[in-house]
Parts: sequence; structure tokens; C-alpha cells
Amino acid sequence: MTYKRLHGSPSEPKMADLPKDRLEVAPPFTNVGLDVFGPWTICTRRTRSSAVNSKRWGVVFTCLSSRAIHIEVIESMDSSAFICALRRFFALREPTKIIRCHRGTNFVGGKEELNDAPEKTAMKHIESYGKTQDCDWIFNPPHASHFGGVWERQVRTIGRVLDAMFLELGSSQITHELLVTLMAEVTAIVNARPITSVTSDSDEP
Repeated sequence: MTYKRLHGSPSEPKMADLPKDRLEVAPPFTNVGLDVFGPWTICTRRTRSSAVNSKRWGVVFTCLSSRAIHIEVIESMDSSAFICALRRFFALREPTKIIRCHRGTNFVGGKEELNDAPEKTAMKHIESYGKTQDCDWIFNPPHASHFGGVWERQVRTIGRVLDAMFLELGSSQITHELLVTLMAEVTAIVNARPITSVTSDSDEP
């Protein structure tokens, strides 16, 4: 046993099977994983002597099959802001079948608020929205960020593109309109990338 501890080679763990929604052939954004990244300090209002700043975050929706992304900008880390971002995403991409995310307080709160809307609020649009959306919410186990490697890797890619954009802009103060514009450009850049290595052989299909 002592020799095995000192000279034994580490064993390679067997990779678990991928979930079915990772391999399903379906339209884009049928099965998505989402995460929140940021924040950024933006200038909301300028005064004579200084500027009033606030924070913004980004919500990234990653298609589990095509790796396409969709980014929404939110003004706060609460359930209401997340629900608004989710409504904008559904309006543009159509409702999804499966939503995977980690157990963030805003995600869990948003799910509970959608499910319990008829009992907790009298707002008719929230009530009708919660009834018409038929999404299966799947939360990762606590403290298991590797379960969301698909969208965590996309957050890193988005960060690299944003760093290059911020470096080109210099030290200018970012506004809400500029941040939303940058997020749209980042989405276009990331979605235009090849998902596999591109060969230099002209005879390849």
C-alpha cells in the first residue's frame, strides 16, 4: 500500500453520460442554460460636478445543442429583473422546453414567483405569463459549477470579447445604451464563430 501511494499513477475517472437535452436535435434555444455575469458600472446621469453611477448585469442564455447565445441586460440582481429578461428572451426566441441553471437566489426566486403568481400577486400579466409558459426548470446541485460548464465557458468567451472592446474604448464612461449595444455586438461575434476547427484543405466538405 505504501508503494502504491508513492508510485501509483492516478486513475482517470469515467465521464458520465451527457443529458438527453445536450444531444437532442431541436430548433435553436429549445433547451438552454443560463447564467448571470458582471457587473459593470455605468453612468446613468451627469450633474455639474460629477456623474451618478449604477450597476448593470448580463444574463446569457446558451443553446445546449448549437452553443448559440442570447444576452439580456438587467438593472438589478432580483427576481423581477430576471423575469423581465426572461420575458424578452421568450418574445424573441420563443418559449423553451428546458432551462438549466445553478441555484442562484434570483433564479430560484424567479421560478417560484412564476409558479406562485396567482397566489402572491394580483398582476394579471404575470399570472397569465406563468400559466402559458411550460418550461421544465432543472437546477444544478449546490456547489457544482462544473455541471454548467457549457454556459460557464460561454461567459468566459463573452468576457474576452468585452475586454477587447473596453480596451478599444479607453477610459470613457459607459452608458446603458452603449452597454446594450456592446452586448448585441458580442452576441453577433460569438454566434459567428465556428463550432469546430476549420480545415485548410479545399477538398474537405
